Amino acid sequence: MTDFATPLRAILAEMDLELYDVELVSSTLNVTVRRAGGVDLETVASASRKISAWLDEKDPIAGRYTLDVSSPGLERKLRTAEHFAVAVGEMVTLRELRVGEPTRRLEGPLVSADGHKVVIRDTDLGEVEVNIDRVERARTVFVWGATAKPSPSKVSTSTAKTRSK
Repeated sequence: MTDFATPLRAILAEMDLELYDVELVSSTLNVTVRRAGGVDLETVASASRKISAWLDEKDPIAGRYTLDVSSPGLERKLRTAEHFAVAVGEMVTLRELRVGEPTRRLEGPLVSADGHKVVIRDTDLGEVEVNIDRVERARTVFVWGATAKPSPSKVSTSTAKTRSK
């Protein structure tokens, strides 16, 4: 995060918001905010106005840029050790940079995370430990719906066939 993350945290705390991430990419300052229970559009707009006013007053970024304030969404980037720690137990996908080998894509539940490494239970490889500094990019994966349960009609049909034998 940037040098002005601390003042942004203070501004957002007044609105009962938390700074999830701040990143200057190309000429866009991306500020991601969150709150337990979610963030509505009106709150994002209000946060954008307050941050914009602070940026205009303090002018911490040289040159022209666009401010983009948003919530993390269902699938969110994992860039910092804190991001990974909060995502433990969730489905994630990540690209691991490996020395002398091709980049490896892993996907599965995030088992653990500390300040230096993460452990992911990859769907093909099982538990894999990855140093955070070797993560090219990572994000959470939203899983649509729950695991399908057997249909009651299929259960009773197979039971009926078993009984008729």
